Amino acid sequence: MNKEDKNMKSKEKKQQEETTQKKEQYGDNQQDTAQQKEETTKQPQDDNQEQVKQEQDEQAQAEQETKEKEQEKEKGKKEDKKKKKEKEKAAEKSDKEKLAELQDRYLRLQAEYDNYRKRTLKEKMELTRSAGEDILKGLLPVMDDFERAIQSIDEAEDAEALKDGVHLIYGKFKEFLKQQGVSQMESQDQEFDTDKHEAISKIPAPNEDMKGKVVDVVQTGYYLNDKVLRYAKVVVGE
Repeated sequence: MNKEDKNMKSKEKKQQEETTQKKEQYGDNQQDTAQQKEETTKQPQDDNQEQVKQEQDEQAQAEQETKEKEQEKEKGKKEDKKKKKEKEKAAEKSDKEKLAELQDRYLRLQAEYDNYRKRTLKEKMELTRSAGEDILKGLLPVMDDFERAIQSIDEAEDAEALKDGVHLIYGKFKEFLKQQGVSQMESQDQEFDTDKHEAISKIPAPNEDMKGKVVDVVQTGYYLNDKVLRYAKVVVGE
């Protein structure tokens, strides 16, 4: 083998080694590039997964907060309903107490009125009886005078004295009636008034001035204070 062949082989061998080295270097570069590409591709995926997980956590937290708010709201409604029911119960109890109080007051008032009515009726009866007793007691002296007058009729020889005695009894009785509020009605020669007079007859008037007036009083009328106690029975001129 000559020197040129050796140099040729040595040169070829060197080229092969360089080629192999380049291939290995290229393979390493390709592997690094793939790994970098894979890492580059993997990193966005990891970021997306982390973002999705974060969004899911936020959504879950928001749902939990919404659920808690709804629970609190429902709890508040229940509490309000409970308070309202307690308030209605208290109001119902208060109404029952008020009703019981009103019934008690009504019963008391009814009992007081019944007692007042009985007491008033008793007082009225006693007053009527007492008033009648006073009137009758006042009439007794007049009765005594009449008894003495009757006794004097048989024994009296002087008619004038007897007449004066009768007028005295009449005056005494008239004064007693006046003290009781009874007064005599003046009707003679007065205008006929249906509020005071009761016409029992009509006769021709003795003169023009007596037309429509009381010509004669058959029965005297009386007032009790300002009220007509008895209408006067009269004869009216026409």
